Amino acid sequence: MVQPVLEWQAGRVTAIRPETRQTKSFSFALPKWMAHRPGQHYDVRLTAPDGYQTQRSYSIASPPERLGEIELTVERIPDGEVSPYLHDVLMPGDQLELRGPIGGYFVWEVSLGGPLLLVGGGSGVVPLMAMLRHRAAQHSTLPARILYSSRSAEDVIYRDELDGMAAADPTFEPFYTFTRQPPAGWTGYRRRIDATMLAEVMRPFDRRARVYVCGPTLLVEAVANALVQMELPIEQIRTERFGPTGA
Repeated sequence: MVQPVLEWQAGRVTAIRPETRQTKSFSFALPKWMAHRPGQHYDVRLTAPDGYQTQRSYSIASPPERLGEIELTVERIPDGEVSPYLHDVLMPGDQLELRGPIGGYFVWEVSLGGPLLLVGGGSGVVPLMAMLRHRAAQHSTLPARILYSSRSAEDVIYRDELDGMAAADPTFEPFYTFTRQPPAGWTGYRRRIDATMLAEVMRPFDRRARVYVCGPTLLVEAVANALVQMELPIEQIRTERFGPTGA
C-alpha cells in the first residue's frame, strides 16, 4: 500500500498549557487534520529570516478522537534548536509548520487488544498518554497499567490526569518510580526500572501483555532486555527511544 505524501501545513496554536517545569503542551488546529494512530508523531519545522531551517519530531499526546486538533507535549532542551522557541516565543494564535502523522510501528489501538503495559521514562510518556486517552475515549475496559520513571514528583507529566483515570477506571493502574527525589512519605518504587519491578507490575498480565516502552535509550534497552529474559514473546514488545534526558 502506497503511503500518501505528507505535506507541510500551517497549524494555528489554540492553547499552551504548562505540564511541569520543563514541559508544555501545545494544541494546534490543522487545516488538513487527519486522524492519527496513538503513538505516531508530527514533524515541526522552523524557518529563520535568513532561510535557515531546522525540524524536530514530537509525539502526539492527544487521542485521534479529538477532531480537528492535535496536541504535542514538548520538553524544553536548553541547547535545543526547536524546543526553546516553542517554550519561550510561541504564543496562542501563532502559526507553525507541521507535517504528519508519521510512524506505523509504535502504535496501539483498542482493536489490537490487551492487556496493555506501558513503560515510560521522562517525556517518553507522551505517546503512551495518547494510547491511554484513546482507550478512555473508547470506554475500553481492556486491562492497562503504566510504569513511569521520573527524577522527582515535580517531573511527572500528566500526574493528575493519570491519577484521575485510575480513580474512574478500576481496569487501569499507574505505577511511579522516582530515581532522584521521591516525594515526602513515598512508599512506592524509588529506583531505576529493573527486572524485579517489571515482573511485579506485569504479574497480573503474565505473558499476555502487549508492551510499549518509550524513553531514553538506556531505559528502553534495559526494559526490553528484561522483558525478553522474562520470555515475553518478542512480537508483543514495541520500543521507541530518544537521546539522553532526565529519567
